[in-house]
Amino acid sequence: MKFFLVILFVPIFAFSQSKDEKAILSILSNQTAAWNEGDLEKFMVGYLHTDSLMFIGKSGITYGYAATLKNYQKSYAGADKMGKLSFEILHLKKLGRKHYLVVGKWSLKRTAGDVGGHYTLTFEKQSGGWVIIADHSS
Repeated sequence: MKFFLVILFVPIFAFSQSKDEKAILSILSNQTAAWNEGDLEKFMVGYLHTDSLMFIGKSGITYGYAATLKNYQKSYAGADKMGKLSFEILHLKKLGRKHYLVVGKWSLKRTAGDVGGHYTLTFEKQSGGWVIIADHSS
């Protein structure tokens, strides 16, 4: 009887993980589409919309949604600087019931010169769904 119960719970647990991973990958896909449309505000929808958001880049740490959006708008003003974004997921790891770690590569193909690097995103599951609470991009 115990063996039978284990078999029933394994697929439920696996389905739950898959659903979360699909939601996270959907956010990244939506961000890519928004970036490639030139819409930074729509791109930011995947981020935590509070002062607790942490973005770490080449200039150091930025705290807060508004400050992060402002930095994006300053650094990527115009289509020639935005270019076309693509993400490559290298690692997607569940850290607990409410957290995932995503490691990957980003690249921008653009007329101002191609650029790229790596990123680490920490996602947290909140009442409204998954959001990025920390982004370290280099």
